[in-house]
Amino acid sequence: MDIQHIKQISITDYLQQQGYAPTLIKGINHWYCSPFRQERTPSFKVNTERNQWYDFGTREHGDIIDLVRALQHCNIAEAMYLLEHGGQLPQRTFSFGGNHSCSTSAFEILSIEAITHPNLRQYLAERIIALSTAERYCSELHYCQGERHYYGIGFPNDVGGWELRNPYFKGCIAPKAISTLTQESESLQLFEGFMDFLSWQTLNPSSTCDVIILNSLALLPRIQEKIKSYKQVETFLDNDNVGRKSFEVLKQFCSHIIDGSVRYPDPTKT
Repeated sequence: MDIQHIKQISITDYLQQQGYAPTLIKGINHWYCSPFRQERTPSFKVNTERNQWYDFGTREHGDIIDLVRALQHCNIAEAMYLLEHGGQLPQRTFSFGGNHSCSTSAFEILSIEAITHPNLRQYLAERIIALSTAERYCSELHYCQGERHYYGIGFPNDVGGWELRNPYFKGCIAPKAISTLTQESESLQLFEGFMDFLSWQTLNPSSTCDVIILNSLALLPRIQEKIKSYKQVETFLDNDNVGRKSFEVLKQFCSHIIDGSVRYPDPTKT
């Protein structure tokens, strides 16, 4: 996929996949609370006709590649790779004039069940994740968007949202937030996604550390105060350029942090 095709990926679809829902829609303009900071009054606008964003708090703006670069702290090549390989994001055609319509309906949860669907169990087996581990932390979610019904493995976050996975989709049900698992430990383990956490727990079922799952690298600033209180902090971010850059960001406010990604190979990860 070349850069022009990548720029056609819808910003609003990407934000929805990351767990950000618009608080106000006025025609082609979708208003959000900024994904870069906590705020009550929306100051982040997406023009769905031009597929451009503007942050009135920082005066930064751009296309979807610029947005991913800012959210994930990466360069252009890394942002393009994330957009091309990171999830099933629909592409749309954008213009600089004329009418444009798009669906703004959010996911609606239909049921929360034990993990019984054969496809989901097979997916866990392919990821070498023990079913008993997944059943301890996750549920099978059935949900819809409009008239379309879906199912997936759901992992809850701290504010009532869900991270979603199935063999064909990676997304979430808003609100987006971190997930915290507390065992009153003085040691913390930090994971980027819940599938990484499940893989670790499968290999280390007796671990007694507290755990934070970021669910998105864009949420790194929200854990700054949380991790300072721990005597030991070990990260299990992706062992790539984006993961290493995120680790360096964490080191700026937690000097005793340890990079555990080098001892956490995941040959099944795509």
